[in-house]
Amino acid sequence: MNAAVILDFKSPPRYDTFAEPVAAEGEVMVSVSAAGLHQIVKSLASGAHYGSTAALPQIPGVDGVGRMQDGTRVYFGASKSPWGSMAERCVTARSLCFPIPEALDDATVAAMMNPALSSWGALRERVQLQPGENILILGATGVAGKLAVQIARRLGAGRVVAAGRNPAALEELLQLGAHAVIPLVDDQEALATSLRQEWSKYPVNVVLDYLWGRPAETVLGAMTQKGLQHAAARIRYVEVGSMAGQTISLSAATLRSSGLELIGSGFGSISMEKIFQALREFLQEATTRPFTMKVETAPLREVEARWNSAEKGTRLVFIP
Repeated sequence: MNAAVILDFKSPPRYDTFAEPVAAEGEVMVSVSAAGLHQIVKSLASGAHYGSTAALPQIPGVDGVGRMQDGTRVYFGASKSPWGSMAERCVTARSLCFPIPEALDDATVAAMMNPALSSWGALRERVQLQPGENILILGATGVAGKLAVQIARRLGAGRVVAAGRNPAALEELLQLGAHAVIPLVDDQEALATSLRQEWSKYPVNVVLDYLWGRPAETVLGAMTQKGLQHAAARIRYVEVGSMAGQTISLSAATLRSSGLELIGSGFGSISMEKIFQALREFLQEATTRPFTMKVETAPLREVEARWNSAEKGTRLVFIP
């Protein structure tokens, strides 16, 4: 069959032939109709993600949309290694796929389910966002961040503040439901001042972080409080991405002087059962009241040329 094939971790996948997968007991064969190029897909394909395996060659892709052999159109959230979702066919556990409503097209579902999990799953399962709580979304100008703003509003957040670098995207986020935006300027002291000014009026309850690295250090540093008389409020800081760096430096004073709780959200920190429960909930919400998301499709044969193209606020979906 035809597929995107990873031959080494330093080069984009090539469009080539690959051995057909074989379904075992409890598994189903899916004819793939759409597979999204998510950040986790790129990270896994480069060998940088904690879930990467050294086995080569392999097919990239973590999820997608397709049809089972009985014709049922399904979303599937994983496939059997080394067969990823960017192929004409893949095999997945029957428990890891479920039907999708006809109201949603293949490309839209393939584009939005993975980025939705980063916020819907994190806010519902990891931090249990409560109605009326205030949230800061760090790195909100990407595809996942824009969706996160809408999801936070849909889940009842009191105030949603979006932080990012792209000025045009920040303006767009105000239209998508953000109450305020904060530019991620290079002057770290100026950024910390902006954060403290916002929090002095509207204390933050939850931080959803797609960046980590230096921006996270600045946000965490801004939480540090001087003096011995204050009573720190609880702040749940959930790390879902590391676009700005894999590590941070964290002052002990930040932990001792604030109500900070550091939490991660991703595969491993949420059970597969909870992940698929969250995805079903999100899909139902998206069917009832659609979310705004920009999607671009391309034939899978263009995978090598399109692999490293800039996202620019649009999720690329390959069609086998």
